[in-house]
Amino acid sequence: MLGTGLLVLVVVGLLGSGAMSALTLARFESPGSESVSADSALEHRLKAGNLNMLLLVTAAKGTVDEPATTAAGQALTRELAAQPGVGQVSSYWTRGKSPTLRSEDSRSALVVAHVAGDATQARERLGDLSPRFTRDANGLKVRVGGQEEVFRQVGEQARKDFGRAEILMLPIVFVLLVFAFRGFLAALLPLGVGIFAMLGTLAALRGVTALTDVSTFAANLTLVMGLGLGIDYSLFIVSRFREELGRGANPDDAAVKAAEHAGRTVLFSGLTVAVSLLGLLAFPFPFLRSFAYAGFFVVLFGVIGAVLLLPAALAGLGPRLARGRLATRRRDPDQGVWHGVALRVMRRPVVIGGAVVVLLLVLGSPLLGLKAGFPDDRVLPDSASSRQVQERIRSGFAAEETDALRIVVPDGTVPAEVERYAGALARVPGVAQVDAPSGSFVDGRRAAAPDAARFSAGAWLSVVPDQDVLESDPFGLVGDVRGVPAPDGTMVGGYPADLADFRTALIDRLPLVVALILVVSCLLIFLMTGSVLVPLKAAVLNVLSLSMMFGALVWIFQDGHLSGPLGFTATGSLEPSIPILMFCVAFGLSMDYEIFMVSRIKEEYDRTGDNALSVATGLQRSAPLITTAAAILAVSFASYALSGVVFLKMLGIGMALAVLVDATLIRALLVPASMRLAGRANWWAPRPLRRFQERLALTESAPPAERERAQV
Repeated sequence: MLGTGLLVLVVVGLLGSGAMSALTLARFESPGSESVSADSALEHRLKAGNLNMLLLVTAAKGTVDEPATTAAGQALTRELAAQPGVGQVSSYWTRGKSPTLRSEDSRSALVVAHVAGDATQARERLGDLSPRFTRDANGLKVRVGGQEEVFRQVGEQARKDFGRAEILMLPIVFVLLVFAFRGFLAALLPLGVGIFAMLGTLAALRGVTALTDVSTFAANLTLVMGLGLGIDYSLFIVSRFREELGRGANPDDAAVKAAEHAGRTVLFSGLTVAVSLLGLLAFPFPFLRSFAYAGFFVVLFGVIGAVLLLPAALAGLGPRLARGRLATRRRDPDQGVWHGVALRVMRRPVVIGGAVVVLLLVLGSPLLGLKAGFPDDRVLPDSASSRQVQERIRSGFAAEETDALRIVVPDGTVPAEVERYAGALARVPGVAQVDAPSGSFVDGRRAAAPDAARFSAGAWLSVVPDQDVLESDPFGLVGDVRGVPAPDGTMVGGYPADLADFRTALIDRLPLVVALILVVSCLLIFLMTGSVLVPLKAAVLNVLSLSMMFGALVWIFQDGHLSGPLGFTATGSLEPSIPILMFCVAFGLSMDYEIFMVSRIKEEYDRTGDNALSVATGLQRSAPLITTAAAILAVSFASYALSGVVFLKMLGIGMALAVLVDATLIRALLVPASMRLAGRANWWAPRPLRRFQERLALTESAPPAERERAQV
């Protein structure tokens, strides 16, 4: 078994080493939506794709209207237009000196362009173009910006953070394991399983890329959860092995018992985590589905490593472990700090449980002020060049050309109707200018002559928004534009519309995803415990824990508290897909810890039939492992607190808080309090359901009443 495991490790290591290059980038788009259909028609039929690249051109002397600057700007425009894969290039100097392309102080102007291809292709082209067009020459200071450049740099930063987290995380985790197991050899085993899970997942993701797109950000989740879950599962196997050694078993028998009891718990735990992450497949977005693939393979390889490879290693190394401190038996393994905590909580379950619930509700109260927004350049650090460009545009330009809504008008629409529609759009509050085949419109009136070359392929409209409305209510602007009476078959696209449709599809699918995760997770816990109340209680406590996490996200990242120490810029809103991802991950991990604790409590209850004693003993047996596992996972997630990408910073800090709160306030206080109040009802189920569960032979040991009947 160990030889096979070593061979597999080598293979997945080789395959996983090329995974990063096979992963792709994605845009915030909802497949099949109106905006995506409009964007496709604009790019392929009307030759007017979204302007996803820009050059910010600043005159070294004077204004952008100086003759020398004008000549240099026109030459720069022609140079960019000649680049492969770059089209629809125009600029302030070639578009009739449009005010939307000039800064308010007339010192800077824009060259805008469309870089063709999917997200990966476009950003690869920008990787070549960006350094070549970042220059100071011919009296011009040129810097590269635009949506694709921003997210190209986000991808680069995420890859750097992946490597940095790997270097930072492994030594810290190893030290924690040495401390937990009081020995280097015992610490190496869980770490090896974690590395096996991480490399196996990367190799599997590389295989998945042959069938569908997988986001590069899935690698960041793979690193944290692969290492964290692999170690978590191993902790329970090794701990049970140590427990059996302490009872006098030889290493072979101890390894068998560890796999038999703790292995079953690990299997159910892995299933609940996998179910939570597989719920992301219900979203029609490759970006979120990528995390479902990563989560499934993380669990698969983590369980394989912990249930198959680790017991083999324990049996092989058993004599050495048996001679060491790993096998040292404590004076009374069922008496200790956690046993005392449980007894004190169960003496006053209403007071202590109620106080914890109130505390969590208070901590989660900022969630009531949650405001969904869309991501921009401020997800990057201040030092990022694309952010500096966008900051200059945000502060110095009245409008943002590359964030224009681009509207496809059906073929055959009479020019007079198109002109009427353009004038009506120009009267929408927050619209700076509307460009149409018949000219440019401001406040409902034509303000500039037609640009025949720009609209030569067919009728479409560009609705350029004010900077103020983009900051305050971009989704409201999309709704207002779509609310203007339009010719039948008109489609609204462009970056703000893409994000609005993405958010709508995300929110529409969210209830289905939450319901699936709750129902299937509760079903799995029922099948393991035979109880109806325990899974329902677990779901309620997990949701309570998650409300605290989301409250922290709003307070820190939306409202901007701690933005200075943590090094990010608050925008007053949260991009919704990351919190949804965090819900799936955190809910799975919470159920993970619930199963670890309840399985030991149930084992003790089946043995003694004493509810209070089984809760105290089960907590004493499981809490040290849960706190160690939580500390390791929290350290793993917290390594992304140093990330230069706000998405990863949110994921790291939010998940670290969720894991620590769940392992302490929830497991150590609320679980004993709720189980004390429920008493024997903890293990109740209707007779038909219990017979169904027993028929599947999923109960580890018979309930006390049945055991007594068997003895009689």
